[in-house]
Amino acid sequence: MKKFLIGSLSAIVLTAGVIYAADHIDAPAVTGTGNKSLGNDITDVYAFQSPADNTKMVFVLNTQGLMSPAVSGAAVFPSNTMYEINIDNTGDNVEDMVIQALVQNGKLRVYGPVAVGTPGTTSMVRTGGTFTEVAVTAYGAASPSIGTSSNGVKVFAGPRDDPFFFDLTRFKEIIAGTQTGFRNPGVDAFAGTNVMSIVVEVPKSTLGGASTINVWGETKTK
Repeated sequence: MKKFLIGSLSAIVLTAGVIYAADHIDAPAVTGTGNKSLGNDITDVYAFQSPADNTKMVFVLNTQGLMSPAVSGAAVFPSNTMYEINIDNTGDNVEDMVIQALVQNGKLRVYGPVAVGTPGTTSMVRTGGTFTEVAVTAYGAASPSIGTSSNGVKVFAGPRDDPFFFDLTRFKEIIAGTQTGFRNPGVDAFAGTNVMSIVVEVPKSTLGGASTINVWGETKTK
C-alpha cells in the first residue's frame, strides 16, 4: 500500500438534493505552477442522487479550475496525487467510507466505496476491494470513456466545462459599494473555462444504508 499526505481540502458537502462547495484557485503552496501542481487544486465537490436511477448516488470531484481550451488539451491527473471522496454516514463529521482515485497503469483507477482505514490527513490506498479503471477522456473527444466494475460502480475522468456559475465582476462591485445587488441574469465569470473532473456513480447499497451522508473531498500527495 502507498501512503499519501493531505494536500488540499474542499469544504464539507451535505447531500440533500444537490448541494456543493466551490473554491477556485487555492494558495500557491497547493497550486504552484504547471499541471502537476494544479492537479492538487480542488474547485468543486458535488454529491447528488442519480437523475436516471434513484438507487444510485453520483459524486463529482473537480480540480484544476480556470483552464482555457488550449491548456485543457494538455492537462493530466498527476501520478503522485490521490483524489479522495470522504463519506461520513454517522453524522460525526469523521469519514467512515472513502472513494479513492489515482493514476495506475496509465489509467485512472478508483477504489471503493470502501471502509476507511485510519481517518485523518494521511491515507493508505484501500486496495482490498473492487476497483474501477477508466482511460482519461481526451479533450474534445466525440464520446466519453466510462469505466464499470462488477459491483455497479461507474467512473468518468477527464476535462469538462466548469459547471460552477458566478458573476465575479458584479460581486466585486457589490463589495466595493458601487452596486447593491446581482444582475438577473448574471454574467458567468467561468464561461469558456474547464476543469479536470472525476465522476463516480455508486449504488446506494454500497454506502452503508444511512439516510443522510456528509461528503467532502481531498487531494493527497506522496
